[in-house]
Formats: sequence, structure tokens, C-alpha cells
Amino acid sequence: MQNDKFYNDTLIEHNIRPDFKCPMEDADMTLNGINPSCGDDISLFIKYRNGIIEDISFDGVGCAVSQASADIMAGLVIGKTKQEALYLTDIFTRMIRNEATDDEIEELEEASELKDISHMPARVKCATLGWRTLKEALEKAE
Repeated sequence: MQNDKFYNDTLIEHNIRPDFKCPMEDADMTLNGINPSCGDDISLFIKYRNGIIEDISFDGVGCAVSQASADIMAGLVIGKTKQEALYLTDIFTRMIRNEATDDEIEELEEASELKDISHMPARVKCATLGWRTLKEALEKAE
């Protein structure tokens, strides 16, 4: 049975009108992320300078969940340090596994509205694709 609460206004809005879905010509880092189980495929473009994520965008194809989650993530991490972004990625991942505290979930701001994904195991990889790709990119950054 599908959890209709999960398909909330925030998810729908970020899927239909994403703020950060566009290629970035002058990115310092680009990394592709794929969810082989369903075919979601995104590329992250990151301007990472002086230890700060100055800008981030994504492009690709996928379900509403993967696209909206990547868009929300991008908005959350702009202006953050590598450590801050990795911390938020960890919280998001634990939230999806139903392991984060309410105080931690609050730190995710708008991304906290995706917490109901924990009740939809088939969508976990979709929701975490952008976040996993960001983590991989940042771990490669100096």
C-alpha cells in the first residue's frame, strides 16, 4: 500500500519546478550518480571553493522522488562547508532509515518533509541518490 502522505506539496513542487536542475558549465566538480534498480540517473555539478559549496546544481532523469530530493538537497547545502554538508547528508540518510532524532531532523529544514520515505522501502534509493552522490563527490574533494 502506498503512503499518499509522502507525495506532499513540497515533493510535487520541487519535481515540477526545480530550482537547481540545470547543467553548470564552470563546476569545479561533476559526479554522476545512478540507481540501477530503477534507472534514476543524475549528475551533480558543484562549485567548491575555499572549503565552501558556493553553488550546486543537478541534471538527469528519474522519478519524482529522486529529482525532488536532489533539488531540496541542493538548496540546503549551498553556502555550507564540506563537513556541514556531510553532516546533513548523514542526518538525511539516518532519517530515511528512521534512526535520526527529531532535533536532527529539524536541522534538515525542508528536506525533513521527506521523512515519510522511511515507510516506503522501494523509494529509499530514489530519495538518497542525490545525497549519496554529494557525499561521494565531497569525500573526493581536498
